[in-house]
Amino acid sequence: MQIDIRTENRVGIAQEILAAVVGMKLDLRAVEVVEHHVYLQMPGLDEAGLDALAEALGSVSGVHAIRKIDVMPRDRRRMQIQALLASMPDPVIAVDLNADVLVVNAAASQCLGTAGAQGIVDHPLIGKPLEEILGNEALTGSILEADFNLANRETSLGGHPFYLECLPVRALEGEDAALVIGGILIFHSPSRIGERISALQGQEASGFEYIIGEAEPTRALIARARRIAVIDAPLMILGETGTGKELLARACHGASPRRAAPFLALNCAALPEGLAESELFGYAPGAFTSAEKGGKPGLIEMAADGTLFLDEIGDMSPYLQTKLLRFLQDGSYRRVGGRNERNVDVRVICATHRDLEAMVASGDFREDLYYRLNVLTLHLPALRERPEDITLLAQHFIARATAQISPKDHPLRPPRLSAEATARLIEAPWPGNIRQLENAIFKAVSLCDRPFLEPGDFDFSSEGAARAPHFTDGGPESWSAAMSAYEADLLKYLYPDYPSSRKLAKRLGVSHTTIAQKLKAYGIGK
Repeated sequence: MQIDIRTENRVGIAQEILAAVVGMKLDLRAVEVVEHHVYLQMPGLDEAGLDALAEALGSVSGVHAIRKIDVMPRDRRRMQIQALLASMPDPVIAVDLNADVLVVNAAASQCLGTAGAQGIVDHPLIGKPLEEILGNEALTGSILEADFNLANRETSLGGHPFYLECLPVRALEGEDAALVIGGILIFHSPSRIGERISALQGQEASGFEYIIGEAEPTRALIARARRIAVIDAPLMILGETGTGKELLARACHGASPRRAAPFLALNCAALPEGLAESELFGYAPGAFTSAEKGGKPGLIEMAADGTLFLDEIGDMSPYLQTKLLRFLQDGSYRRVGGRNERNVDVRVICATHRDLEAMVASGDFREDLYYRLNVLTLHLPALRERPEDITLLAQHFIARATAQISPKDHPLRPPRLSAEATARLIEAPWPGNIRQLENAIFKAVSLCDRPFLEPGDFDFSSEGAARAPHFTDGGPESWSAAMSAYEADLLKYLYPDYPSSRKLAKRLGVSHTTIAQKLKAYGIGK
């Protein structure tokens, strides 16, 4: 039986209580003294003995009450710590000042082949030197030299790669408060790091239900994407700049069997070749001057069992195209500066606004990589091809922009679009697509202090919002004729500022071949 004796806080009271227990010849196994409490563990004590003990303690000045408890405070703390460690998915090992093991959690036990062991006191690894568990004497020495303030680095545990985080444990009380008395080693697997990065990157909603639009091209796209999402094969998303290719890629990941694993993205056009390679494939220890000592996993490794999204794949260098092709063929790769082959299971979704077929024909993109990536395809329609969606998108962006600019203590009412402004938004060409529309809405909402947005609140004449064609005599004969007229008008408008097919192709984000053919067809330029 365990009992809690509530007492006054005076010198000598614990000794008087213990004297009474000894006088009754009770089997005392454990004693804990806390302010206003004396806890006793006596296995042979029964109810009659408890009543006798209470009577004996009645003569001790300052004893207020006696009650039974289910567990001693020390054991309760131990169980709580054990439950906390067991709930942690990352392996955790606590060591003392000599780097001898004090605590091992369940995840670490599983990595080290002692998954059946229980408890934080009688675990078979407790008391073993850390260097024996890590198999790395140099790393253990570095940990001790740094007083457990070692910079994060890569290591292995039980033959598995991990990113090691080392934290010092300090004394909290007495003259030695803040003195380092040991350390905590937390082992982060690349996939766990990927999950955290994915969570940070994907804070906004990203399912199919958040793709806004009721136009027929939009509905057809979503229906096709839902079918494709569950197929575990490479996916290529084609569409002009600003059409929402990453949003669609995230939605496909969220509807796939890999949705519980990370979704990580890399913009191939945003980084130089060397940095893009290390971000994608990771690097080995000492691979280059500024590299972290322990190496670093790449996005491919961190996205294990999940999805890797490669945006602007058309801007990937020929060298990286070769490395990516090899990974797609057999799932193996090498880190920058590494010698060992690594394997990982990742679904690749890529996106581009470029004409990859024309790039293949011109030799700017590998033909074999193109066919590896282009297994499944989704074409995102441009905003001008889905004018019915512009009003819905505008209303959504108005609400979001209003929330962004509103003071925390004074929410603003979103302005409404006037009929004239709605008509102008629908007829504008929006070469920058949804991104351009969102920026235009944000600017208008930020500067407007009226309940309605008018055409004058939008800068339809700015660069990128070229004049829309105006038709007479009832308009064009067909949609194809309308698109041809729009293309001719857009190219005539931009050609004076970009007087070559290459400059104009770069401005509009399409291939040189496409622009050259259009200029020739409409008789523009030479």
